[in-house]
Amino acid sequence: MGVFKIEGGHRLSGEITPQGAKNEALQVLCAVLLTDDPVRIFNVPDIADVNNQIDLLKKVGVKVTRHGKGDFTFQADNVDTTFLSSDAFIECSARLRGSIMLVGPLLARYGHALVSKPGGDKIGRRRVDTHFLGMEKLGAQFHYDLERGIFDITADRLRGSYMLLDEASVTGTANIIMAAVLAEGTTTIYNAACEPYIQQLCRMLNAMGARIEGIASNLLTIHGVECLHGTEHRILPDMIEVGSFIGMAAMCGDGILIKDVSYDDLGIIPYAFRRLGISVQHQHDNIYVPCHEHYEIESFIDGSFMTFSDAPWPGLTPDLLSVLLVVSTQAKGSVLIHQKMFESRLFFVDKLIDMGAQIILCDPHRAVVVGHDNQIRLRAGRMTSPDIRAGIALLIAAMSAEGTSTISNIQQIDRGYECIEERLKALGACIERIND
Repeated sequence: MGVFKIEGGHRLSGEITPQGAKNEALQVLCAVLLTDDPVRIFNVPDIADVNNQIDLLKKVGVKVTRHGKGDFTFQADNVDTTFLSSDAFIECSARLRGSIMLVGPLLARYGHALVSKPGGDKIGRRRVDTHFLGMEKLGAQFHYDLERGIFDITADRLRGSYMLLDEASVTGTANIIMAAVLAEGTTTIYNAACEPYIQQLCRMLNAMGARIEGIASNLLTIHGVECLHGTEHRILPDMIEVGSFIGMAAMCGDGILIKDVSYDDLGIIPYAFRRLGISVQHQHDNIYVPCHEHYEIESFIDGSFMTFSDAPWPGLTPDLLSVLLVVSTQAKGSVLIHQKMFESRLFFVDKLIDMGAQIILCDPHRAVVVGHDNQIRLRAGRMTSPDIRAGIALLIAAMSAEGTSTISNIQQIDRGYECIEERLKALGACIERIND
């Protein structure tokens, strides 16, 4: 267990480059199981969740070669199917949310998958119905062993089907796509998630020989093929990290350049920060955020209260609402943050209230923030990171606060942000990692 000790009030400046996208990495790493051939992936982030996924692939029997920073080749030509049914595999998959996306590839190639109810952030109920209902549509049967807490899924032969997903689940869509590419016939997925990470997965699979149409829309058509071959693929920059850096630059920055952001894949994110009054300047494929002595929250055109709420892509990602909330504490004006998708993600606001933020937690899904307009600084505090995104939001709050703060349970932050304290210290932050 580790702790961050943060001395607030230091102004940040310079350049920072986002890591590879965590959510895309977890998807494309599972896709390497769909072929015997080598698959080379670039820009793999060096973070706990991804490293755990790679370790799980190694234990399954995938050959992993690291060529350099973020550069790996994976070859699944000798998968240990016995291990896939072992208690050791179940124990490993239980600790990792991304393990659920092994189901599609394993069903497609081996006709059987055994997976524990996956782990991940404790941010409320995260159901997996979409995954299994989609597999059922493709002809799979599944049984939930209540005593062991595992799903046992089998399929003699997957066959294409039409399906209308009950929710645009990102991981559910990814899982179904990976199963359908080797299914017999044509699969149509309506209400599919269409995040850039899903688009990237589809492009990688097409480069491997799959036939996926409708990429970037919510209607995907997948013509099954007999087999896939190897390819090379580069992971996008992490849009959540880009958004986190925009918020950090607004609260603590004296001018920060965020480099190589793949701006066209950021969607509504820059616009959301602009609605808080933050200058987000698009320069080539970079973003520059100048020093902000003040930033004022906009109202809607009819003069009504500004509201940020999460929605499936191309709506606002729920992963950035924690950062938007923290940044709003020093804005001029008020805003309603409406976290629709997860019922526990706003519970970290009590720590911000202890730091002097003016926030009303209306219910598990809604919080009203009354900004200080940089007239009253947050004060330092002792905090615990409940999940990845709240963790980075609390870190931003601590860097802007007066005094020295501590954040414990920082392994949550490590799950999603690569060497974060070293990268922020290079900008001028004063952060120390203490191993307790």
